[in-house]
Amino acid sequence: MTARARGALPTRSGAIPVRGALLASCALTLALGGCATLGLEHPPTARQPLPTIEKPPPSSKSAPGTDKALLTDAQAQNALLTETDLGAPWTATHGAATWRDGMLKATTDAGQCQPLLDALYADTLLRAPARVAVGLDDPDSGAQLRYQIAARRPSDVDAALTWLGTMPADCARFTARTQTGLVEDVRVNSAPLPEVGDKRQGLRVTVATTTDDDQDLLLTLDVAAVRVGQDAFALTNGGLGDVPNDATQAAVQIGALRLADVRKQGRVQV
Repeated sequence: MTARARGALPTRSGAIPVRGALLASCALTLALGGCATLGLEHPPTARQPLPTIEKPPPSSKSAPGTDKALLTDAQAQNALLTETDLGAPWTATHGAATWRDGMLKATTDAGQCQPLLDALYADTLLRAPARVAVGLDDPDSGAQLRYQIAARRPSDVDAALTWLGTMPADCARFTARTQTGLVEDVRVNSAPLPEVGDKRQGLRVTVATTTDDDQDLLLTLDVAAVRVGQDAFALTNGGLGDVPNDATQAAVQIGALRLADVRKQGRVQV
């Protein structure tokens, strides 16, 4: 495992590329009511005015021989984020970050918290494997963002979101041990997300440990999961040190808008 001391990461020169990419994404939403307020700072609460997502009309029906409850393969792929959405310095990933195996592959005696560690490691935040997924890297900060579209019923997604919402109380702080024997101090806090979609849950997870050669490591993970009508996505944005939150906020907003747009286009084509 490549070890980095806490605070030794280079800092990002600014959030302007992400903000620019987010504002550009508003082209997706002209039919969804616009993009009036797209703040990218870590919000103090989750109640600031942000884009709302148009819900399918209750009376809409599937065309004969189709199942509109499930995105097509092409729709699911089109709903994924790309490096263009987040702007420089984000690029397509070159593989899983070393800290995934080194720090997230761990066990704990706090039984109710083991499923959270497992979900973070396996990218199953919505309690099932992703239908499609993508990884993006920020070489400036060393962060990695992993984004996935779920293939779950809305009721199952809501159950998973409710479970994630219990983690700040049930697993606020616990001890875990890695496969190499490192003892980790894990803390879980709720984190506000932009008010997009129908239901959402955000977490900030930190994992602190000290290596055998006395290096302090701090892994920070932004976690977000959102249901948008019949569809849902989840993401983690993590890295050693403090992870800039602007990419998390942008990914949540763009992801929700894109899912809604993919659905809208599908209804127009039917």
